Amino acid sequence: MSKIEDFLTAQEEDSIISAIRTAEQNTSGEIRVHIEASSKIDPFERAMEVFHYLKMDNTKQQNGVLIYVAVEDKTFVIYGDKGINDVVSDDFWDSTKDIIQTHFKHGRFKEGLIEGILKAGEQLESHFPWIHTDQNELPDAISKG
Repeated sequence: MSKIEDFLTAQEEDSIISAIRTAEQNTSGEIRVHIEASSKIDPFERAMEVFHYLKMDNTKQQNGVLIYVAVEDKTFVIYGDKGINDVVSDDFWDSTKDIIQTHFKHGRFKEGLIEGILKAGEQLESHFPWIHTDQNELPDAISKG
């Protein structure tokens, strides 16, 4: 079994998908998680490629957020779209990154992703609150590469 298959159980993946749905309830922002074994290029550049591949740059308000994880490289990136980056400070994702990183250092991958997703949802809500005409524009499923 590869490391990507060992990273999360099916039950843990279901819990993460549930967290995405919860986080998106109060924001028009879209959150996705992508997991792959490793990246042959810079993790930030790879996260940007995955972001575009998943069509996360096609949201109406340009407010998609990708949490990219390269398991074997032991790295992750939080990548936000232009609409988010235009309205937030440079350190906007630091608290979310710190939450995920603390859990990951102790091997609590599910917990790190869930808490990070929920924190991202809270932060998105302050700039992109949900209104009754909003629709879920992207799948909530975890993508894998």
